Amino acid sequence: MVPVNYYLVLAAILFTVGIAAYLMKRNVITIFISIELMLNAVNLTFVAFAHMWNKLNGQIFVFFVMVVAAAEAAVGLAIIIALYRSRQTLNVDQVNLLKG
Repeated sequence: MVPVNYYLVLAAILFTVGIAAYLMKRNVITIFISIELMLNAVNLTFVAFAHMWNKLNGQIFVFFVMVVAAAEAAVGLAIIIALYRSRQTLNVDQVNLLKG
């Protein structure tokens, strides 16, 4: 049996990679995927703690996080497609829709 610490270290690494990609990349798709990676790292932490304490609460939170991630994916991809159609780019530096 794998100790819970290994799962937590893996989740921390995944979360760190997600934050690094979010902060360094300028492409909207990469930023979108890095957010999903961070959500999966949180899910892994919830499942590890749920398994460690033999509780079902962590797995229920994972279900809610997955629902939020699915909704985010649906809305986010629609926004990205609309953004690409209007601006012909996915670079966040070139997308400044709030400027008049």
